[in-house]
Amino acid sequence: MSTGDLAAVKEEARRAAFARRSAAHKMNRGDAAGVLSEVLAGHRGVPISGYLPIRTEIDPRPAMAEAVAYGPVGVPIIEGAGKPLIFSQWAPNMPLVDGPFGAQIPEEPLPMVPQIVIVPLVAFDRRGGRLGYGGGFYDRTLEQLRAKGPVMAIGFAYGAQEAEALPLEPTDQPLDLIVTERRVIEFT
Repeated sequence: MSTGDLAAVKEEARRAAFARRSAAHKMNRGDAAGVLSEVLAGHRGVPISGYLPIRTEIDPRPAMAEAVAYGPVGVPIIEGAGKPLIFSQWAPNMPLVDGPFGAQIPEEPLPMVPQIVIVPLVAFDRRGGRLGYGGGFYDRTLEQLRAKGPVMAIGFAYGAQEAEALPLEPTDQPLDLIVTERRVIEFT
């Protein structure tokens, strides 16, 4: 498959996944992070990065707020196109400002390095594949972090975001597990 064909297939998969995610988001009762909280409870004290949701992304903040009582919790900051993400410590109710792509970031960033990265996504499959927005930020970041030591990538998504199979490239970093509003999906 040519690069152009793969890009077109990925874009079509994104369109379908955005529609499924939007529908699931409308049905959310505000308790979607419960299973994520249970997973993170097994890793207390380990530096974790979550994210501050945009658009119809599932919201990890309740689980992040619980985790911050046991260890550092961070959020990603985009430094620029083609660069990996950096991470800043986060706490509930801290002053935030608008960052790139509409994501909020800490007003006064304090660097941290996570060992667990909660990854937002557009779609996932049962092989640990993840389809993001197309900028490659998490792929570059996970590759860089994993080169320095073990890092767990947890995809956090509505169950409706599951796809049968995703068009993946060699540079796409696999997820270690998926957490949905109802269950944990582990990959072997």
